Amino acid sequence: MAGLLLYCRSGFENDVANEVQEKASQLDVFGYSKSQANSGFVLFTCYQEEHAELLANKLAFNKLIFARQQFACKQVIEDMDVADRIGPLLAACEGFPLCGELRVEYADTTVGRELSKFCRKISVPFRQALRKKNKLTTKDNIKKPVLHVFFTKTDKAYIGYSFTHNNSSLPLGILRLKFPHDAPSRSTLKLDEAFQTFIPKEEHDVRLQGGLYAVDLGACPGGWTYQLVQRGMFVQAVDNGAMDAALMETGQVTYCPEDGFKFQPKKKNVYWLVCDMIEQPQKVAKLMANWVADGRCKEAMFNLKLPMKKRYESVQGALGIIEEVMQANQVGKYLLQAKHLYHNREEVTVHLRLKSKSV
Repeated sequence: MAGLLLYCRSGFENDVANEVQEKASQLDVFGYSKSQANSGFVLFTCYQEEHAELLANKLAFNKLIFARQQFACKQVIEDMDVADRIGPLLAACEGFPLCGELRVEYADTTVGRELSKFCRKISVPFRQALRKKNKLTTKDNIKKPVLHVFFTKTDKAYIGYSFTHNNSSLPLGILRLKFPHDAPSRSTLKLDEAFQTFIPKEEHDVRLQGGLYAVDLGACPGGWTYQLVQRGMFVQAVDNGAMDAALMETGQVTYCPEDGFKFQPKKKNVYWLVCDMIEQPQKVAKLMANWVADGRCKEAMFNLKLPMKKRYESVQGALGIIEEVMQANQVGKYLLQAKHLYHNREEVTVHLRLKSKSV
């Protein structure tokens, strides 16, 4: 058995399975997905064992929408003796490359989180054993592969490795953020995570700098506007609902009680367009693409609210609409990214940017 193991939010296993099946076939890798509803992970088993490493190396993680983490799974170990779990885990690593980091993890589910203490406890002796066998560097080395052990029970684990150029550097693939006490809604964490996920840290001082002008469509009560204001931007908040009073008192927010689908900025000085409106994903996608293609903004960050079924297909359809709009307007270079973020629920966050433009 060899394949690709992927973490995801509980309930999105079918979406991950559909996505990895399609992406793997584009690399001429074929296999089948095994998943259990609400398990928080999917195993894509390759028909050819050597293809597991190929996927871990070549299947672009940053282009996967629903996966939080991926690694080449080389073996599943079941019915481990509680008196000696290190032995079979160590034996499974026999053919592994020298790794620079060990991660012993679990699914982000109620059942999975019950294993967190156990995983931390077993990490220490296993790390020591790996170093004695020269399977793990003495100190963490980001240039070497990451060795993964993924427990689903105290006596069952999936084991393999990932490559640092093509995985998530975060524990469980999750960016955990603290809710600001003065933010008007928890939705603020969605935009904060999106900025940290899609915008390279070394570019924050330019692309998220104070003084930029932004538009927030469907702004009420101001969760997303809050993130823009905190970064020193000036925001046109578009919504028929009321905005948070504290945000309005900053002097950085202009309230526009209008329909987000009809609003037009009076000046061509908008850098950021953000949107978290509850509308059909295809409708929002077309609106965002038109803003960027027409030059009404330089970058857009927005959410697509998804149906309960065929969510991957729905996202693909919306992204297809964006591509069509950009091509119809003969837009040259642009960047389109989409991710089901940790702070998202039944939605996917999309980032669209004109690459040929600068601040």
